[in-house]
Formats: sequence, C-alpha cells, structure tokens
Amino acid sequence: MSLLVIGTVAFDAIETPFGKTDKILGGAATYISLAASYFTKNINLVSVVGDDFPTSNIKMLEKHSVNTDGLQVLKGQKTFFWAGKYHNDMNTRDTITTELNVLENFNPIVPEAYQDCEFLMLGNLVPKVQQQVIAQLKKRPKLIVLDTMNFWMDIAMPDLRETLALVDVLTINDEEARQLSGEYSLVKAAKKILKMGPQFLIIKKGEHGALLFNEDQVFFAPALPLEEVFDPTGAGDSFAGGFIGFLAQSQDISFDNMKRAIIFGSAMASFCVEKFGTEKLIGLTQDQVEKRVQEFVNLVQFDIALV
Repeated sequence: MSLLVIGTVAFDAIETPFGKTDKILGGAATYISLAASYFTKNINLVSVVGDDFPTSNIKMLEKHSVNTDGLQVLKGQKTFFWAGKYHNDMNTRDTITTELNVLENFNPIVPEAYQDCEFLMLGNLVPKVQQQVIAQLKKRPKLIVLDTMNFWMDIAMPDLRETLALVDVLTINDEEARQLSGEYSLVKAAKKILKMGPQFLIIKKGEHGALLFNEDQVFFAPALPLEEVFDPTGAGDSFAGGFIGFLAQSQDISFDNMKRAIIFGSAMASFCVEKFGTEKLIGLTQDQVEKRVQEFVNLVQFDIALV
C-alpha cells in the first residue's frame, strides 16, 4: 500500500484579499503528503530543502505518517521560495518572487527502502526529473499519477509528451487541458490527451469542480460551496493527495473507485482553501474528514423518476 510522493517542499509568502503571510510552509509534495495522510499511513517522500528548513516542519510531516528519509537537506543552501498575490476573484494571481535555490539542480534519489511503492504521485516538476524518478524504480507501480502545468507546456513540450506516455493518470486544470490539446471543448481536449498515453484524465475546474475521463466514460464532481476562500494555494495538490491517498488505501483503481477518490480529493482541497498555506491540513480529525465527505455526498445525491 506504499505511496511514493515526489515534488517540492518549499516556503511560500502569500497575499490574498483576506490578509498576507510571511514565509510559511508550502510546496506541492507537502500538500500532497498531508492530504494523503488521512487515508494511508505509508507515505514516502522524495524532495529537497536547504538547511534553512526548520526541523519542526520535518517532525510535523513525520507525525502525519510521512517518511522523510528521501528528503535531501543541502547544507549551505536555501529552500525553494515563492511569493504571490491573489486578485479579488481568487482565481488569478501575480507571482512576485520565485527563488529556485535548491530546486535548480534537484536530482531526486529514490532510496532502496522506497522501491516497493505501489502508488506513485509525481508532483509538478520538470518533466525530465519526473522521468528520472520512473526510471529509478525497479518495478512499475500499480498506478502512476502525474501533475504538470502550462509552464512546462511552454518550454518543454517534447519532454512532457515523453513523460505522459509513461503515466496512468494526468491531473491538470481546464486552461492547461486546452493548451495541451489545442481544443477549447474539454470533451474534445480529453480525447486528444488520452491518446498521448494516460488511461485517465482529471481536469480541475477550481470552484466549479472536477471532471474525470477515461476512453469512454465521464464523471463530474462539484466543488463544495464555501462562504469564504482564504487561500487557494495548494488546493490542486491537496486534491491530488486526497485522490491518490484514497486509492492507495482502497487498492482499487477502477473507474468507479476513482469517482469516489475524486470526492475525497475534493474534500481535502476544500479544507486547504479555508486557511493560509497548509494550516488547515495539519491535525484534522477523522471525524472532520468524514463529515466533509458526507457534505459532498449530500450535495450530489438525489432520487429521480424517469417517466
């Protein structure tokens, strides 16, 4: 049941209409691992930080059942840092600062103890780096999920296409799906993208929910209506963590079970946006998670008679 998570562990500084933060814990792998920890307890992390990264953050991850033996701590170097400001609609943002630091020459090393992974979550990274991780594994995982972004489509499309041919599930947003496929219709976009290699495609639509596609089936899950969204940073990664965490726990990768996983992923994303950074994902109770999932079930469940 082991889950291997590859991605960034970072610092963020965030400003939204609700306030602003100094440097706080962030990074795709951080959000993915924390969200997944509410469903599976065998999470192995591969990432890199500088020696400015607090040991208290590492201990927090370990309390959430995250094995940090694969977290490289580079002496004399600084952790990846991103600062951004969200507009009033919370859907658009401006990047103020990006400091790659340790990420500039990141060479992921999969420890021997991680080689038994059954589920692999490749967080948003350089496509060639994602390929390096897959190549290091002696046995192909039961399921490989990939996240990427439009930046790599702009500067590394050939590498990204090679990587897509190696994975089972691709998770991107609607804008990225349109760019990758060249199609405006998301149904047409999905058909083109599925021909690139993945068996399943998840298209995230933010506050408008998420779509799951395979060759001949489609499923739509709404987003939970929330009174306030404090910070959208990490919502997509929290979604991915809940999604693959549930699949790793259930050991069922059928389309029907992925529909359930979409709901669990959406629940974790809804927690994430309620506070700044990772704050809301730390220390949730199982009861809180179950109640939130039930809210999603209540949102979509109804009886209808077809005359």
